[in-house]
Amino acid sequence: MPIVSLKEIVDRAFQERYGVPAVNVFNDLTMQGVLDAAVEVRSPIIVQTSVKTVRSIGTKVLFSMWQSMTADIEVPVALHLDHCPDRDVISECLAIGWNSVLFDASALPVAENQRQTIEVVKEARGYGAHVEGEIESITGVEDGVGSDQTAARQTLDVSLAFIEATGVDVFAPSIGNAHGVYTSKPTLDFDRVSDLVAAHPLPIALHGGSGMTDAQFHDLIQRGCSKVNISTALKMTYLQSTLANLRLAEQADKWDPPTLFRAVSGDVVDLTRGLARTFGSAGKAW
Repeated sequence: MPIVSLKEIVDRAFQERYGVPAVNVFNDLTMQGVLDAAVEVRSPIIVQTSVKTVRSIGTKVLFSMWQSMTADIEVPVALHLDHCPDRDVISECLAIGWNSVLFDASALPVAENQRQTIEVVKEARGYGAHVEGEIESITGVEDGVGSDQTAARQTLDVSLAFIEATGVDVFAPSIGNAHGVYTSKPTLDFDRVSDLVAAHPLPIALHGGSGMTDAQFHDLIQRGCSKVNISTALKMTYLQSTLANLRLAEQADKWDPPTLFRAVSGDVVDLTRGLARTFGSAGKAW
């Protein structure tokens, strides 16, 4: 199965009402673990990279990793640049091979956000790539992007006008979700997703998925959330697994990095496998 477009992945999920895990990776181990899990459970997968990861590893090295790991991939996969407010980074990633981007201009006035998003969509189309858009900041800071201040929500009419004017392929509304770790069960505006989809049938991106309940996921996916973002959960799994296995190494006084890598990779695979099953994408590869 060759690499496919974000649009093809989320459009199928939207039509059949399942969610596709969109997982933010940050090194070779997490990228390989996420892909391995997708192959194991026959799930489409969206591999996401933050601007911070792109800058720390470099676009050429990161994309070479992607090419190597997906050369003979057996499930539909897409490479997505997450929450990027920097037009230069978007241009660089599109030029080298990312096939979708989230242009995050939510800090700008809606009119300016819309104007620039139209430009980004036009640029992406030149590469055969697709675009996710948003007009409201998702509460919380993710890899240096965002704010802990709760952003004002726009009206349904403003959101629909943005979607129609820009031609974005996926839309990410604020529904009470947040990046980072929830301190209590989030109170979500489920009807906002339903209202958007009823007025303009378009795949919805659910941000801040780490920490939501299975029941919340299932409800939102049935309403049209086809792309489900997971970042914090993978970071926690990776670091907690690393810490636990380093403590075991210390106790045994055996310092073997490949043993650590295998253990952490196994936990990354377990997490991703579970996400695919929870979101209903397991077995949906084509």
